[in-house]
Amino acid sequence: MNDDPAHRRAAGRAGAAQEVDAALVWLRRDLRVHDHAALAHALAGARRVWCAFVFDRAILDPLPRRDRRVEFIRDSLVGVDAELRELAASHGREDVGLIVRHGLATEEIPRLAAQLHAQAVYASHDDEPAARQRDLQVHGRLADAGVALHLVKDHVLFERSEILTASGQPFSVFTPYKTAWLKALDAAQARALRPFDVRAHASALAAVPAALGGAAPVPSLADIGFEHTNLHELKLPTGPAGAEELLADFLERIDRYHATRDFPAVKGPSYLSAHLRFGTISIRRLVREAHERRMAGVRGAEVWLSELIWRDFYHQLLHHHPRVVGAAFKPGCDHLRWEHGKHAEEHFATWCDGRTGYPLVDAAMHQLNQTGYMHNRLRMVTASFLTKDLGIDWRRGEAYFALHLNDFDLAANNGGWQWAAGTGCDAQPYFRIFNPVSQSRKFDPEGRFIRRYLPQLAKLPDNLIHAPWLAPPADLEAAGVRLGEHYPRPIVDHAAAREKTLARYAVVKAR
Repeated sequence: MNDDPAHRRAAGRAGAAQEVDAALVWLRRDLRVHDHAALAHALAGARRVWCAFVFDRAILDPLPRRDRRVEFIRDSLVGVDAELRELAASHGREDVGLIVRHGLATEEIPRLAAQLHAQAVYASHDDEPAARQRDLQVHGRLADAGVALHLVKDHVLFERSEILTASGQPFSVFTPYKTAWLKALDAAQARALRPFDVRAHASALAAVPAALGGAAPVPSLADIGFEHTNLHELKLPTGPAGAEELLADFLERIDRYHATRDFPAVKGPSYLSAHLRFGTISIRRLVREAHERRMAGVRGAEVWLSELIWRDFYHQLLHHHPRVVGAAFKPGCDHLRWEHGKHAEEHFATWCDGRTGYPLVDAAMHQLNQTGYMHNRLRMVTASFLTKDLGIDWRRGEAYFALHLNDFDLAANNGGWQWAAGTGCDAQPYFRIFNPVSQSRKFDPEGRFIRRYLPQLAKLPDNLIHAPWLAPPADLEAAGVRLGEHYPRPIVDHAAAREKTLARYAVVKAR
């Protein structure tokens, strides 16, 4: 299995001898056509190229039948198919389209390669353990048929072992990793940020054989056993065109990103996380935009670039330490004694439903449950509350987010939860316990975010909405709020919970 051909192999190939007659490009978390590494490699190395996507039943079957991510993917594939047809048409190629299958990827890709008589399959790296196991199975089946599998880097800017310490070891702390990452970018800027040119050899795009259904449209949600969600009501644009729309909007605001990003009621984030997750836009494009502005002294771009580096950091962490899926990065933290039993189950359900009695936490959980999105600041606040106020195992919160987040990415979700829980790769994590009231007062001072998702508290004054249980009875009555009826009282006392958490972690620290 070719494990990451060099970038230059896909560039400057005009006039070079073709390596194979037919190749298949397997789209996964790279749902676009332009600046696409695997597609560029295939077009430069084969006379005929097809593109395919598999709705993998190994992933889809366990999901509820209404899942925003499945709808996002399906709608994004419509955009990919349109771009592919347009690219082919610009080179005089007809009947070209995206081949979409619904089944087990481990079976569908080898079968499709055989039907197309392909000698090679190209795809992008995926470092999730289950994905790597899947790729090994596909590699074996393809190899048995004499078909090569070429995997290339595309989902991150620097991956795996490209950024290492001076002693050749993977980084486990973000700040020195970021320093090394920026140094590597400065050294390899032109090569690292150069887009992959898919137009140069686009004439290699081949018509889909009639025997395989021809250039058929992308299947509907119903065709793959799913139902529509509220995705379109949320006005989340999909596909490559949707990503470009969001990026254009964000670039008008990026100068103030550093000042607005922590306030959930303010339009501060890029809102590109789902598009990054599914690759409807190239990470090279985003880093290029951020880096150019950073070099011009734009503080907002510098801070946003740091967030993109965090993404690379968590992916290399998952690659080098796959045990973090289900286990603490710090092995000693696997000995933490989390709360369990009926009381803990009730607390977990209350957290999931947004009924903890802490308005910022509850509003954040309502945002997640209603939209599939949660502001990054609130992800930290809610994770800290679950693990350090309620003492519930971080893995339960991680799994809940994994089920509900539109932008769920195993590396980032796991890294974020372990960071918040104090089990991850942070130097001094155990005593970082967010106070949900002070966080609310600081980052939602006027209660605008709280009022949006907890309308029953809307009439409370700004200074009381963050902790309703502290409000004088007259103010509660004037606002039409009866604690325990319209809104719950706090399920825990934060100060007491904090002391209990410090004691819990002290036991592990002393081991």
